[in-house]
Amino acid sequence: MHAPNQISLAAKASGEPEFREVGLGPWAETHPGEPRPDDLASPNYDVRFDSALLDEGDRRNVLDRYRYWTVQAIKEDLDAHGRHDFEVAVENWTHDFNIGSMVRTANAFQAKRVHIVGPHKWNRKGALMTELYQHVEHHPSIAELVECWHNRIAGEIATERARAGAAALKAHAIASAHNGAETGAGNGSEGIIGNSGATVSSHVSALNAVSAVAEATAEIAQADARIKELEAARIIALDIIPGAVPMETYALKA
Repeated sequence: MHAPNQISLAAKASGEPEFREVGLGPWAETHPGEPRPDDLASPNYDVRFDSALLDEGDRRNVLDRYRYWTVQAIKEDLDAHGRHDFEVAVENWTHDFNIGSMVRTANAFQAKRVHIVGPHKWNRKGALMTELYQHVEHHPSIAELVECWHNRIAGEIATERARAGAAALKAHAIASAHNGAETGAGNGSEGIIGNSGATVSSHVSALNAVSAVAEATAEIAQADARIKELEAARIIALDIIPGAVPMETYALKA
């Protein structure tokens, strides 16, 4: 008979619970007396909440701030605030034993997207439902994956250039309108409000114009910075299968 493991004995004697409850029960139990956030008449109405989860409880393995939220709402929030600017691709040709764990790991590191190259079907058990909150795309070949990636990068660059152009036009229009207003005010008479009122009004108008131009200039700088990031994007491959085509040979040309 083996002697009891000392770590196991110490763990049992520590008083830590052997079972930890995950998630929350039904809304009526966890928030008694509070209006449901899926009730249109509620002052706390929020379209992100799932009525079924509010009824039955939410035992999913998600962050507490996502409790009772729909899967789509969680994905959209991650897209807006939580994902990092990298993507993961994995080939699915001979077996799919590790694809689930790759999806789960990519989700843990908050990858923007996961690409699976090869047959569409793969074993999702290893992903532990994290594929629900991740963008998973399927591709028939490496060449098609890279072509899609290349086109998407080009599209994002075009979008950022359009954003920068629109901001530049806005800044120019504001500056031109303000200069025109100042010229007109300088040629006019005192009018009813007099010199003092005209000076205050002109000063406020100038401050508003400067602020608006500064915002447009900042947007131009953000767009330019994003364009540089996109233009520097590259594919990095870990070629662990002898004879496989190294993915870096498909890297976007500078």
